[in-house]
Amino acid sequence: MDKLISFTINDLARVTNHRLGEIKYGEKMIVVPKEIDVIEFLKESEAKFVLFGIPEDIGVRANYGRPGAASAWENAIKSIANIQHNRFCKGSQLIVLGKLDVREEMNVVEGLDFNNTEDRKKLSKLVEKIDKEVSHVIFSIIKQGKIPIIIGGGHNNSYGNIKGTALAKGKAINAINFDAHSDFRILEGRHSGNGFSYAYEEGFLSKYFIFGLHESYTSKSVLDTIKKIDNRVQYNTYDEINIRKQKNFHEEMKRGIDFVKDNPFGIEIDLDAIPNIASSAMTLSGFSVEELRQFIYFFGQNENASYLHICEGAPDLAEEKNNHLIGKLIGYLITDFMKAAQKI
Repeated sequence: MDKLISFTINDLARVTNHRLGEIKYGEKMIVVPKEIDVIEFLKESEAKFVLFGIPEDIGVRANYGRPGAASAWENAIKSIANIQHNRFCKGSQLIVLGKLDVREEMNVVEGLDFNNTEDRKKLSKLVEKIDKEVSHVIFSIIKQGKIPIIIGGGHNNSYGNIKGTALAKGKAINAINFDAHSDFRILEGRHSGNGFSYAYEEGFLSKYFIFGLHESYTSKSVLDTIKKIDNRVQYNTYDEINIRKQKNFHEEMKRGIDFVKDNPFGIEIDLDAIPNIASSAMTLSGFSVEELRQFIYFFGQNENASYLHICEGAPDLAEEKNNHLIGKLIGYLITDFMKAAQKI
C-alpha cells in the first residue's frame, strides 16, 4: 500500500470536537500505528469495518463532468469523527485506514481539457493508474476478513472496488448500484461512466442491478446493451417507482437482493440520485434521503454484502454555508450500514 496516506492519531484529534459528558466516534475509532504493518494490524484487529478515502475527481472530468468530488473525503471524515459513540453504533468497530495519495495525478489534470481528444486519453490513463491502486487496497482489506467502506471520489472507482473484491474472493462478484445513471457506457477509455461495464467485460462483475435509473438520462444504446444480457444485468427506474407508481420501492429492493445475493456483492451509492445534493450531475428529482438510508440498511443486512462505496458527493460545489451537510449525510449512511452489517 505504497500510495496510502495513513490516518494518524493526530489527524483524528484535529477533526474531533471533544465535549464534556459525551463520547465521539473520533475518541473511539481506530488508526493503524506507524510502527505496525498495515496488513498485520488489519488481520489482528477485532474491528469489522475499514474506512478508506479516494479524494479524486479525475474520472468525473474524463466523463465530461464537473470536478468537486475530490473534496468529499475531508468533508466526511470531520462529520464521522463527531458522531456520538453509544449503544446503537460504536466507533470502536471502525478502522480509519486513510486516503489514497492522488496528489500527483490531481496536479496533472489541472492542465488538461476534457474537450481535447489527446487530453481525454491522458485523463483515462490516470484513471487506469488509480484503478490499480484502489483494487490493491480493497483486495488487501477484504483478504483480512474486513468490510471496506469507501468514500469517493468519482464513480469510476466502482471498477477498483469490484476488481479488488473479486480477486480477494477468488471469483466474480455481484453489485447493486443506487444511481440515476447506469455507468455502463461503452469501453472508450476509463472514466466515471463505465466502471461497471469495464468490470463486466473483464470478468470481475457477474451480476449487476441498477436501482432507480432516470429514464430521461439513460441512452438507447445502454438500454439495448442491457436488454441483450438481462440474465446478468437488470434495472428498475425511478420514474416507474416514484412517478408512475408501477412498482413498489420495497418490493423492488426484494427483487434486487434476490438478484445479487447468491454471490458476494458490493453496495454502490451515487449521491447524484438524491435531489439537491451537490455533485457533478446534480438533480432536482430523485429518491429521498430516507429511502436511501432504508436501501443501505436493507442490503447491508445480507451476509454477502462485501463493501459499501459512497461516491460523487461534491462539497466544493455546494453552497458554502452548508457544504458540511454532505459529510453529515455520508456519516448517516455509514452508520446505517454498520448497524445493518453488525446484525449478521
